[in-house]
Amino acid sequence: MSGARMLMVPDGLAGERVDVGLARMTGLSRSRVADLIDQGHVEVDGSVPARSTRLEPGAMVSVTIPDERPAAEVRPRIAEGMALVHQDDDIVVIDKPVGVAAHPSAGWSGPTVLGHLAAAGVSIRTTGDPERQGIVSRLDVGTSGLMVVARNEGAYTTLKDAFRAREVDKTYHAVCQGRPDQPRGTIEAPTGRSPHHDYKFAVTREGKHSVTHYETLEELRGATLLRIKLETGRTHQIRVHFSAMHHPLVGDTMYGADPTVGERLGLNRQWLHAMELGFVHPGTGQYVTYSSRYPEDLQHALEALRASSE
Repeated sequence: MSGARMLMVPDGLAGERVDVGLARMTGLSRSRVADLIDQGHVEVDGSVPARSTRLEPGAMVSVTIPDERPAAEVRPRIAEGMALVHQDDDIVVIDKPVGVAAHPSAGWSGPTVLGHLAAAGVSIRTTGDPERQGIVSRLDVGTSGLMVVARNEGAYTTLKDAFRAREVDKTYHAVCQGRPDQPRGTIEAPTGRSPHHDYKFAVTREGKHSVTHYETLEELRGATLLRIKLETGRTHQIRVHFSAMHHPLVGDTMYGADPTVGERLGLNRQWLHAMELGFVHPGTGQYVTYSSRYPEDLQHALEALRASSE
């Protein structure tokens, strides 16, 4: 068993069922959280709750998570570090590792999501640029987590429209340096190409409208674990917005993070992971959600921060 973790229920999860709220706070699946509750590994303000117990803002939740990962949580890997979360005739949802680009591009000769899918025999049949077939939304090379890829033209058009209309729910977890002035809030500031560096982005007057919502999940020593929902999806949006607030993401030296912190935590990239993805399925018309877990490097860094906070 690992040690018990203490989490404070943020205002944004007030009224949620324990199994739903704790899944969002920990990154575990709802079924896994339900198992932990049934096994007596979860307490809310010192009492063992039912799955359906409603969370109160500010309540303290204690959860003990066994070290071993249950078989039900294992997802097939289609490439090194890349797991297949869901596949049907219309879409494929993958858990992208760090160091993998969404698709081939100028200046990038490393692995890509489309290359891994092709090697695994997952066909993508859409028109347009063959190097970007099926890609409706990208994650940076240095960002891990959930991505959906359309497998046919109808799904591609539907999902593209949904992303454009901001009808896709995108939730990230991030660890920023320091502690934001408010435990939850909205950052609304236009972002665009940096006037000083072509490879960077910045808050600029001429930039595109960008909106980031965040809430605190856990306060750590010198850092804060955040749950972030994107209203818009601009390039490097989360990284730029928190850098502009003088709370860059841990490990994100490009946007002003203290390099000694990342080195101490063994982190070679920004602490940022795409945790949840929800949208109307282009084939069935039903709303679907998918969830992820922290990859090993982010989990290790987080545990190190927790240990230093004790």
